[in-house]
Amino acid sequence: MSSRRFVSLPVAAAAVLLAAAGCSSTDAEASITVPSPPPEEASLCSALHKELPETVAGLDRSDPEPGSDLTAGWGDGAIVLRCGVARPPRMGDPQAKGVEADGVNWLLEQREGDGPRFTSTYREAYVEVSLDGRFEHDAGPLVDLAGAVKKAVPPSL
Repeated sequence: MSSRRFVSLPVAAAAVLLAAAGCSSTDAEASITVPSPPPEEASLCSALHKELPETVAGLDRSDPEPGSDLTAGWGDGAIVLRCGVARPPRMGDPQAKGVEADGVNWLLEQREGDGPRFTSTYREAYVEVSLDGRFEHDAGPLVDLAGAVKKAVPPSL
């Protein structure tokens, strides 16, 4: 009986940590931190929210909690978008890696134990897209999102 308790405590603790971090790829009700951008950026993010596709990489839309025009999701947390995030510190690193997907440039950040995180560059608002492990070597979701980003979030001058 005690060995069962020993196993279940770490599993329960891990589940709580994943839910708190918004990293669960199987829980549509996982919560994420909603960004708090300035009003101008929030307006761009609201416009982006209206342009976002219903499917990305073949996954249906399933927005995370709490509901907000600043966040969206597909595939029960497999793909999570947050608009109006702060400029990532890595963006100033000349060694940082980036990708271009259908006319939108993205900073690539590899996350240990999870899939990549991308943040748009050269746009009036920063758009962050976190992908779970199945997209570790696949930027395809960025192509699906590029049209909406280009339409709603203009390039910065």
